[in-house]
Order: sequence, then structure tokens, then C-alpha cells
Amino acid sequence: MKKGIDYFTRLLPVWTVLAGILGYFFPAILVPLKGHIEWLFMLTMLGIGTVLNYEDFLPIIKKPHTALLGTLTQFAVMPLLGFTIARILNLSPALTLGLVLVGSVPGAMASNVISYLAKADVAYSISVTTTSTFLAPLLTPLFIYIFAHTIIEIQFWPMFFSIVKMVIVPLLAGLFIKRHFKRLLETFSNIAPAFSTVFIALICGLIVALNRDHLLSVSVVVFIAVFWHNLLGLASGYGAAKLYGFEAKRRRTLSIEVGMQNAGLGAVLALKHFSADVAIVPALFATWCVITASILAEFWSKRRVI
Repeated sequence: MKKGIDYFTRLLPVWTVLAGILGYFFPAILVPLKGHIEWLFMLTMLGIGTVLNYEDFLPIIKKPHTALLGTLTQFAVMPLLGFTIARILNLSPALTLGLVLVGSVPGAMASNVISYLAKADVAYSISVTTTSTFLAPLLTPLFIYIFAHTIIEIQFWPMFFSIVKMVIVPLLAGLFIKRHFKRLLETFSNIAPAFSTVFIALICGLIVALNRDHLLSVSVVVFIAVFWHNLLGLASGYGAAKLYGFEAKRRRTLSIEVGMQNAGLGAVLALKHFSADVAIVPALFATWCVITASILAEFWSKRRVI
């Protein structure tokens, strides 16, 4: 059963694309989910929390500087890249905000699975993802404000509390449940990644449904922006790890961590605090970063770590 669920989870790009097709051709099916999108994301984070273990935090406790280096690299690189690419391509204010938003969210929890498939340092992946996630309530609205306050009024504290409610609280609740109700959760812990996969796909499909009439007017430049944002993120993560003197496995890990963003969170924040058209970029990035990271993992898994 576990192998089947792992395989299902690895097909996240496929389910996301299918959900997008469903949202485009049959929007009436997904649009009613709009009022429940925060709960969908909270359930995703709750499921991830039940998969984590307290032992996963040991690398952060033993060598906190390495996790902080990875987190700072991510938050230093991705928001700046998003803003710069948007300016170079002369994107509209909404799309610029979307790209900055993608760059300002923490790393994707899916990066831990990708790191495993890439034969990278999974413990380090978990430590960086966890650190960036717990710092997100402060850093995400901060970097959005720095790069986008001239475009639109940024409400720092409402966004701070949204991230705490949607990310931190359910993640901690999942950890608590895993710790104290381990036996009862044995089966659920195995299927939690599958539920998270479905919820992320539904969120992306909902964004397509809400933007159905605008998608045809979205030019190819937006896809180019997402492509370069992701590619330069992957390259910057690897380059920074090399600069820090990290071994090859950890270089792979930081590349994946920086190049993959929790764009599902970005999409939910866009819908809650901005508008549906701002959410287009996070939805595209959520799909694309999983595809490229999966390809990279397949390539690295066949190459010996030197």
C-alpha cells in the first residue's frame, strides 16, 4: 500500500494538470471550494505535521547555522529574483505581485520527497523546509512589503496571522497528534501525503476555475517568467551551497530547496489578501517547480555522488 501511495504522491504534477483541466472546462465543479480554500490548505499542513517526527528537528538543534544558511539563501534569492524578472519582462502590477509572492513564501514540503528521490541530504532538506516554514509568518509579509509596497498596499499583520493560522498551527497540531496518538495514526500517516497531494492539486485547479476568462489573455511572457524564476532559483541554491563549502549531496538539497516554493500557500494568500489574477503565477509555479524538480531528481538519482 505504501508503495502505491508514494507513487501517487510522486505524480503530483499530473494531478495538478488534471485539476487545472477540470477547472478550465468545468469551473462550476471547483468554484464552490473558494470559501473553503483555507481549510484545504490547513488540512494539507496538518497531514504533513503527522508525517514529521521530533527527531527531524535534531539537525536544526545540532547545527542550526546550516539550516539558517539555507533559509536565508532562499529568502534572499527568490523574492529578489521574482521582482527583477518581473521588471525585466515588464509584467503588470498583478503579475509582478504574484511573482514576488511566489519568491517570498517558504520552501515546499514536497522538496523533502524530491530530495529523497534525488539521493540528496533528506535530513537537511527537512531542516531547511521546517526552518523557513516557521520563519514564514515574519519573513513572507516582510519581503512582499519590501518588493511590492509600491505596487499595492501590503497589510503585514493580517498576512502574518493568516500564515500562523494556515501553516504553523496545523503543522504543530499534526506533530502533537503524531506524538501522542501514534498508534491511532499509523494508517493515516501513510496516506497523509496522498491527501496533501489532492488538496494542492484542487487549490491549483480552483485558481484556474476562478481565472478561466483571464487565462487566454495571459501571454507567454508569464510562462517565461515562471520558467526563469524556477531555473535561476535551482541554480542559485546549488551555487550558494558550493560557496558555503557543502558536500555534493547537500548542494543538491539546497538547489531543490531554493528552486521549489510553497506556491500553494502563495496562491491561498493571493486569493485571501489580493485577487484571483495575482494567484495565477503561484498556481503556474506550483505545477512547474514540481515538474522540473522531479526531472532533476531523476537525473541526479542516476549519477554517483562524488
